[in-house]
Amino acid sequence: MENAANGLPPPPQASGDEPIRVLIVDDEKVVRDMLVTYLSLEGFSVRAVEDGSVAIDELQRRSYHVVLSDLKMPIIGGLELLSRINELHLNVLCIIMTGFGTVETAIDAMKKGAYDYLLKPFKPEYVTSVIRRAIERQRLEQENFRLKEAVSIYQITEAMARSLSLDTILDMVLEATLVEALADVATLTLKNLQTGEFVERTRKYSKNAQTDLNWYGSHSGVGELNLSAIVEQHRQERPLLAHGIRALRYFAEPPKDKRLVSFCSIPLKVNDNVIGMLNAYSYTRGYKFSEGHRRLLQVLASRAAAAIENARLYEELVASNEELKKANTTLREHFRATIVGFARALEESDRYTRGHSERVSKYAELIGRKLTLSDYDLEKLRWAALMHDIGKIGIRGDKLNKPGKLTPEEVAMFRTHPAKGKRILEPIPFMEELIPGAFCHHEAWDGCGYPQGLIGENIPLIGRIVAIADTYDAMTSDRSYRKARPHDAAMIEIERVSGIQFDTRLVDVFSSAIEEHRKSERASGRDVPR
Repeated sequence: MENAANGLPPPPQASGDEPIRVLIVDDEKVVRDMLVTYLSLEGFSVRAVEDGSVAIDELQRRSYHVVLSDLKMPIIGGLELLSRINELHLNVLCIIMTGFGTVETAIDAMKKGAYDYLLKPFKPEYVTSVIRRAIERQRLEQENFRLKEAVSIYQITEAMARSLSLDTILDMVLEATLVEALADVATLTLKNLQTGEFVERTRKYSKNAQTDLNWYGSHSGVGELNLSAIVEQHRQERPLLAHGIRALRYFAEPPKDKRLVSFCSIPLKVNDNVIGMLNAYSYTRGYKFSEGHRRLLQVLASRAAAAIENARLYEELVASNEELKKANTTLREHFRATIVGFARALEESDRYTRGHSERVSKYAELIGRKLTLSDYDLEKLRWAALMHDIGKIGIRGDKLNKPGKLTPEEVAMFRTHPAKGKRILEPIPFMEELIPGAFCHHEAWDGCGYPQGLIGENIPLIGRIVAIADTYDAMTSDRSYRKARPHDAAMIEIERVSGIQFDTRLVDVFSSAIEEHRKSERASGRDVPR
C-alpha cells in the first residue's frame, strides 16, 4: 500500500484537506466489500450501493469525485447510469468495470463519458492507480479551465472598464457569473445613493433556468435575501459561501418549490465601502459553488465595483448636464428671441420689408425638409434665416428704402450688412452656428458674390439655402423701387441664374417644394403670391 511513512504519496485528496470521495456501484457484494476495504485503507472516502438507480439518488444527495460502476446490473446498468449522470450535469468521473468486456462496449462507454474501462478480475492496486490518474487529469483540466476563466474574467473586466453605461456593466457582470460559475441565477444588489438602502437592481437566469420560468420568474421563487445579515458579513470581510440548510440563514424568505443547493455572495466595495453585492444561486442537484468560484467572482466583483461607481458618476454628470442644457436652451431661446425682436422692429418700421425674415425662414425650411435635414439642422436653418438680415440694423433706413438707383457708395454700404450681422452674432457662443446664414446669403455659386467671393460648395449650405429663399421673397414682395413680381416670373428668374448665382440642386429642390407648398396653401384657402 502507498502511504507517507514508506515515502510513497500521501492519501489522495481532491482539494485542500478534503479526501477523494468514491462511490462503488456493483450488484456483487463481494466486489463492493473488497473495493470499500482496500480503497478506505488507501485513504479514500468510500461508499457502496448495489444498483444504478440507488446510485443516482446517492449522487443527488451528496457530491462525489469518482464513480466506479459495474457494466451489467439489474434495473439501471453502467451505460444507462453514465447517460443519467450526463443528463443531470453531475460533475463526477466515471470508471466502468466489467467481466464481459468487448471493444464495442468499451468504445460505447467512452462515448458516453467514461474516463476509463476496467476488466474484471483486476488487482485492487491497479484500481487505485486509475483513480489517481483520473483525479490528476481532472486537476490539470480544472487548472487549465481556471486559467481560461481568469483570462475570460480579465477580458470582461477590461470591457467593463471601457463602458460608461451602468446597465451594460450590470448585464456583463451577471452574464459572466452565470457562465463562469455555472450559476442558475445571478442577482446584483446596489446601495441607493439617496436612501442608503440596499435594493436588488437586476437579475439574470441561466438558459437551463429559463426553461422553468414559472418558478424562476417570480421574486419569491428564488427567495428573499436577508440583506442586513449579508451586508454585515461583508463589512466584517467574512467570505460568504454556503450550501444547503446553512445557506438558508441568509434568506429572510427561503426559496419556494426548489431546493437551494449553494449560495455565494460577493461584496462590491469602493474605498472599503460596500456599495452592493453580487449573488449567485445554484438549484442544480449535486452542484455546489467551490472556493475557486468564490475567488473568481471576487476578482470580477472588485473590478465591477469600480466600473459601476464610474458609470454612476457619469450618469449623475449627464443628469446635471441635462439640467444645465435645459437652462442653457431656455437662455438661448430668450436671447435669440431678443435678437430676432430687434430685426423685427427694424422690419416693422418699414412697410416694404415687414415680415420678410419670417417668410424667408418659412421658405428656407421648405428646402430643408425636402433635403430631409435633421430636426437639429432644421431648427438651426430656421433661426439662421430669421437672422439673415440682422446686420441691416447698422444701416440707415432711408438708404435701405431709397426709391431710385443706389450710388456706388450706397451699394458698398449696403454690402456691409453681412459682415455687420456676423459681428453682431459672433460674440454670442450659441449664435455662432447661425453666422453662415447672415454672412453668406449673398455669396454666388460662380464666386461673384460677396463679402468673400466663395465658389460652389465652399459656400456653407445654410448660406446657399437662405440665398434662394431671400431672393424669392424679395422678388415676390413690394419694394420701394419696384412692385412685387408674380411667382412664375420669380421662379423663371431664379432658374435662369441657377448654376451662376444659385446651387442648381437647391434650385430644383426649392422649385418642387414651393409648388407643393402653394398647392397646400390654396387647398387650405390661404392666399399665396400670384
